[in-house]
Amino acid sequence: MSMVTETFGSMVFSDAVMRERLPKDTYKQLQRTIKGGHRLNSDVANVVANALKDWAIENGATHFTHWFQPMTGITAEKHDSFISPTSDGKVIMEFSGKELIRGEPDASSFPSGGLRATFEARGYTAWDATSYAFIKEGVLCIPTVFCSYGGEALDQKTALLRSMEAINKQALRVLKLFGNGDVTSVKTTVGPEQEYFLVDESLYDKRKDLIYTGRTLFGFRPPKGQELDDHYFGAIKPRVLAFMKDLNEELWKLGVLAKTEHNEVAPAQHELAPIFTISNIAVDHNQLTMEIMRKVAKRHGMACLLHEKPFAGVNGSGKHNNWSISTDGGANLLEPGDTPYENAQILLFLCAVIKAVDDYQDLLRISVASAGNDHRLGANEAPPAIVSMFLGTDLSEILDAIEAGVQYDSKEKELMKIGVHTLPKFPRDSTDRNRTSPFAFTGNKFEFRMPGSASSIACANTVLNTSVAESLRQFADELEGAADFQTALHDLIRRTIREHKRIIFNGDGYDESWVAEAERRGLMNLRTTPDALSHLLDGKNVELFERHKVFSRTELEARYEVFTESYCKVVNIEAMTMLDMVHKDVLPAMSRQSRALADACLQKAAVLGEGECYEKTVLARLNSAMSRAYDAARKLEGDLLSGKEQEGSTKLSYYYRDVIIPDMNALRAPVDEMEMIADAEVWPYPSYGDLLFGVR
Repeated sequence: MSMVTETFGSMVFSDAVMRERLPKDTYKQLQRTIKGGHRLNSDVANVVANALKDWAIENGATHFTHWFQPMTGITAEKHDSFISPTSDGKVIMEFSGKELIRGEPDASSFPSGGLRATFEARGYTAWDATSYAFIKEGVLCIPTVFCSYGGEALDQKTALLRSMEAINKQALRVLKLFGNGDVTSVKTTVGPEQEYFLVDESLYDKRKDLIYTGRTLFGFRPPKGQELDDHYFGAIKPRVLAFMKDLNEELWKLGVLAKTEHNEVAPAQHELAPIFTISNIAVDHNQLTMEIMRKVAKRHGMACLLHEKPFAGVNGSGKHNNWSISTDGGANLLEPGDTPYENAQILLFLCAVIKAVDDYQDLLRISVASAGNDHRLGANEAPPAIVSMFLGTDLSEILDAIEAGVQYDSKEKELMKIGVHTLPKFPRDSTDRNRTSPFAFTGNKFEFRMPGSASSIACANTVLNTSVAESLRQFADELEGAADFQTALHDLIRRTIREHKRIIFNGDGYDESWVAEAERRGLMNLRTTPDALSHLLDGKNVELFERHKVFSRTELEARYEVFTESYCKVVNIEAMTMLDMVHKDVLPAMSRQSRALADACLQKAAVLGEGECYEKTVLARLNSAMSRAYDAARKLEGDLLSGKEQEGSTKLSYYYRDVIIPDMNALRAPVDEMEMIADAEVWPYPSYGDLLFGVR
């Protein structure tokens, strides 16, 4: 047996470990909780907790934590030891069912959107038994949800689990209509591809902007970037390869199915892709992946950058969310089948997704909205901010034929009907891929390419699950009452295609003409985060989430406040960082350079007389740039102060978008110009060239 097979999942309290360590009755009851959502009684919880503690201690753990995902974009944990005092002054190792099931962190110290005030501190973490506990750095981590004293969700995971229940319920209704009554559950599965940059840590430590904001706020493009396409899939540098090997080993211990690794398009950019797994576990694993990437990079003398656009002028980083739907028997409901019977079913599920993406295109855009991702969406390496779907030529032609009620020109030349016995087989992978599409069908899954590299994928998958659940609900309502199922199915699919085909676009999403075409079709172009967030509380969106019990209106209002405040805070931190860098580092350094140039000019004039010289020309350019930078910095300072007069987070977000960000761009331009003409030994920060090519 190889080292990988021996170590994979060795730090996970997996199903195999449970089966080995738990009494049979306890194991069965726990499985009922995991698979059926049944409540776990305290006696069973105590048995599970004791087994979990013994296993953790045997594997070197001394502490435990409820590991949860608040609305900060990262994970949270508070460590408690297993020790309990005894009467003789010693300790024993204890862990109860109560400690396993529930914890109580300070809810007012996390983003809550007004659900928790400072004096209302109580909040609860509750064990998510569907996600395996694991050991990380000597701490037993128990995946949990996080809610307020009143039961409102304060985290990313609660809503995701609710959305998974919603799509399960509605998908089972539809499957039953096709005679699949033996299916007991339907799960969505996800495989998130994670892009990231690696830079030398010694250089990272000299960049305040990277430390405070995760991206470079200044920087002149190096002579060579990604123009030659020589980095993509190129030979991996030894130092990076050592990092990847170490990263894989750490992830495999935690049961993370890390599968593919390669160089991405930009210099210093790389990608890791896992094998698909159930959505909530995939979310946990991706959060772990980002955390461990940073730690392992530091171990190798590097810094891992997960910002969506750490460098201007080169590709940013995304997180492609590969999403599909499967039954408990392992059948992929988006996999083209081998029989017309299966294809009639997939067509209906395909139409459910098409309808969902069209009806809730605003929610999908909101699910990936952030200040960082605004720099990436619409650039040459990312999809545009307009949500559309790519289906490929063959599948699009099939849908066109169904809508028109005409023959589909396949090899079999069969009449295109939705009847179970007359539908031709779907072609498999017979079309190209479209990397400019935000939402592309890739054979048996949809690749949602809009999420940014730093974000949690929980929000995007919550929206996907819930919106598709709504389509399936409407389909089931209509078909369950139909007198003639085949006719009703045929009419439903034709009508859905006709009403929602505007969302299908197989062309070049980067082409400027697509913006006008999308507007003609009535599609939304929500270019910035404030634009997108303004639609979160639209009536149809509130109704969607309330109907499927994913969010209450109160929870949505809280999330709107959290997301809007986060946008404002991120931009404010970036603006303040720019001012700090300019006033404390850039202008003082350039002032010294200016004096040196002026002295050189005087010396030359004394020897050669008055006239143009290199030093004089550079001095004039430098002084001009310094003056413009100083003026731009003063304007930014003044506008930041004026921002405090804005009432409410909504107005402030538009103010930051329309005033502060243009101010920041105006300040960056002369600073980047100064870097271009300054002496490399005088410039206070490592250059883009140093950062992008510094790992050898």
